[in-house]
Amino acid sequence: MELISLSLLTLVFGLAIMAFFRPKSAPASNPIAKMISSTAFIGSQTGGESVINYSYTDLPWTLMMWDVYYFFHYLWAIFYVVWPVTPTDSGELSELSFTYGNMLSLGVHSILVVLQLAFIVALPFMVILPVWTAVGLIAGFMAVNKLLCLILNGRGDQVEYHSDPEYAEAREEHKGEVWIFINGVAAGEHWMKSNLNRLAVTFKRPILGIHNKTAGILFDVVECCIQRNWQYATKDVRVCYRIIKEKLYDPNNTKVVFILHSQGGIQGSLIIDWLLQELPQDILAKLEVYTFGNAANHFNNPHRHVRSQKVALRNPLAAKTDSTLKEDDGTATNGTGTTEPDLKPARDQQPLEEKVPSLTSLTSSTCSARPSQISDRAIGHIEHYAHTTDFVALWGVLHFTASTLDSPTMPRFIGRVFARSSPRGGHQFVQHYLDGMFPLQRDANGKLLRDAEGNLIGCVQEGDNEFMESEVIIGGNEGAGIEGDLEGEQVGVHGVSPTVLRKRATFRREGAVKMRVRELSRLWQYRDGGSPEEFKGRTKGEVRKGVTL
Repeated sequence: MELISLSLLTLVFGLAIMAFFRPKSAPASNPIAKMISSTAFIGSQTGGESVINYSYTDLPWTLMMWDVYYFFHYLWAIFYVVWPVTPTDSGELSELSFTYGNMLSLGVHSILVVLQLAFIVALPFMVILPVWTAVGLIAGFMAVNKLLCLILNGRGDQVEYHSDPEYAEAREEHKGEVWIFINGVAAGEHWMKSNLNRLAVTFKRPILGIHNKTAGILFDVVECCIQRNWQYATKDVRVCYRIIKEKLYDPNNTKVVFILHSQGGIQGSLIIDWLLQELPQDILAKLEVYTFGNAANHFNNPHRHVRSQKVALRNPLAAKTDSTLKEDDGTATNGTGTTEPDLKPARDQQPLEEKVPSLTSLTSSTCSARPSQISDRAIGHIEHYAHTTDFVALWGVLHFTASTLDSPTMPRFIGRVFARSSPRGGHQFVQHYLDGMFPLQRDANGKLLRDAEGNLIGCVQEGDNEFMESEVIIGGNEGAGIEGDLEGEQVGVHGVSPTVLRKRATFRREGAVKMRVRELSRLWQYRDGGSPEEFKGRTKGEVRKGVTL
């Protein structure tokens, strides 16, 4: 027993030394030297010079070894989990604002960190104690840990929560939409409710929350490793899978929006794997996924037809931007905005032609109401938002999307990524992500705008959002990690005419072009109760929320 404990400690110590002395060549692994806000766009599964030679289908112990290694490699960013502590732009909804609920949560978490760290350090030395003594000490500690977590999670087994009606009530124009959220690490009942209410006021829709209960920060990190390496599904994962499956099968629902934060990204990736295994793909086309600070090690979204996959292989830019279908390619539709599977043998299928779609066809058949028509992938749309100083994002989404794959047979991390470098680039969902990327309206004195009843108004408008107005580079060097297909990206988000885009820049012939994040972000179109479908049928010259035609 002593030999096993000593071996494990030696292995962890060795991995830590290797991680600290590893050359930090990857952009995502370096701290921000100059804290100037900027945004990089990473197309679906592109990368730089580094290579990942493992994937989530590898042996669990191999994955655990890599997780420990990269935990120490990105350890410089660990304080950004709670840093910066100001500003608290959402008031009482920000996790670190000075309220009773927040201070209680921070106090209990501080106690848990000290106790859990002491427990982890002392655990190997318990081998010198009699068995029953060691078991009693471990059981006693677990009981104390459980009692402290009850203060955070609340009593009972409640998993489902709902945003409060004063932040957003159901609207007739949103009939058929279901919005579901899974929280991340360390979020107890109080922070879970704050997350739901902030989402509700941002998008003006009721939000259903599935509570990923906390066991303390350190134990949550251990649970993350187990979940993403052993594919372990906790109760909240199984409950959320059942709910999403029911919502997708409900014929009255036309859209299911799935929002994930931190560890919720791991749980969401497991749920998506199950959905892909069991649900018909025309039903999966209703699903849209948006993640923040995603801790997952994979995100699947396969092509629905082998022909579009072949086009993607021939056209890497199209593959990276999920835009392999630029026009109706002759596949039959089933009336739900998706296409019927083509059962012809590959040798009998006609090759896809790369044609320029007309404005009429784009504003009717390839409008963003059904983004899966353009990407020809099972799930309608996937976007990831990440801070380049967020430890969890570095350990998860940025690590697995900003590196190339060692083998073409390895699983992918699908979805476009918006990587933000900012002085406020921490990990907290409301205070760091939503306050920085979807800020609320404020008056001239800097106070949050509220209506006559004291309810928050909503998001800042176009032109006042620093993140959405920031520029990203699309196209250019094919080997660049931030490349993308300008035409395909905007067709996928807005249904914009490629003829108009070509007038803005001859990006394919002359290199890269700059675009604003709001022109590429589909989630931005949902702010303040809006919908991407509002842009269907607009004609040239009209100014829209995301782009001017």
